[in-house]
Amino acid sequence: MNEKLKALRIEQLESVAEVILLGPGKGNAMGPDFWKEMPVVFEQLGHDPSVRAVIVRGQGGNFSYGLDLMAAAGLIGPLIADSTKAGERLDLLDLVGQLQRAFDAIEACSKPVIAAVTGWCIGGGLDLVAACDLRLCTADTRFSLREAKVAMVADLGSLQRLPRIIGEGHTRELAFTGKNIDAARALRIGLVNDVYETEAALLDAARALARDIASNSPLVVRGIKEVLNASRGKTVAEGLRYVAMWNAAFLQSNDLSEAFGAFAARREPHFTGR
Repeated sequence: MNEKLKALRIEQLESVAEVILLGPGKGNAMGPDFWKEMPVVFEQLGHDPSVRAVIVRGQGGNFSYGLDLMAAAGLIGPLIADSTKAGERLDLLDLVGQLQRAFDAIEACSKPVIAAVTGWCIGGGLDLVAACDLRLCTADTRFSLREAKVAMVADLGSLQRLPRIIGEGHTRELAFTGKNIDAARALRIGLVNDVYETEAALLDAARALARDIASNSPLVVRGIKEVLNASRGKTVAEGLRYVAMWNAAFLQSNDLSEAFGAFAARREPHFTGR
């Protein structure tokens, strides 16, 4: 996979895959290659039976500065040069939809995705981590929903996903102001699960968490993610009906038999996803 990638690098150790942001823009800024590669990579990881959990991280001390504005200007500029033309506005609508798919693919990935964040996480970087299942960061991390500072409405998922993570009030404050928040506040408002002093400690923790997830039945882990995602915006009764239907279809498995056998034998289970 790596031979064809320019903005990303994939590393895998046993059942944990790491997606590493490379840029090539400063601070792992997201250029044209990034938007093309992300949906493909996460679709492939979602269908790879050897992968049970995914970590996303940046290289070079920062997570991401977000959208590569210089590269984006070449794409967006011609479409907004004459705002009176409906055709250009439709083209811009299509372009935004293409960019949104990069982060939709993370949310739709059947494997849990952990964001391991260091340094700056700005704009599109925050869109990315909002689409992940879990978020960890270092103490020096700074988050910013920066689009208001560059006269844009954030359109890649933060305004839709962050309220479910940190609530309406915090999301509106970050979006209206474009301000930076530090790791301590990110932890306080629930944006991240934990904060670590160093990048090495962060990666150790992220990998341990991913291995812990990967040790469980992949059928069950996938089911949990499916049920949680499907329950958004539903009533409790609708969510309960969905999970009942899921278990009626998928509860019986070799992994379930293995779990009972391991419990009876007082040993650790070995799940195969069958």
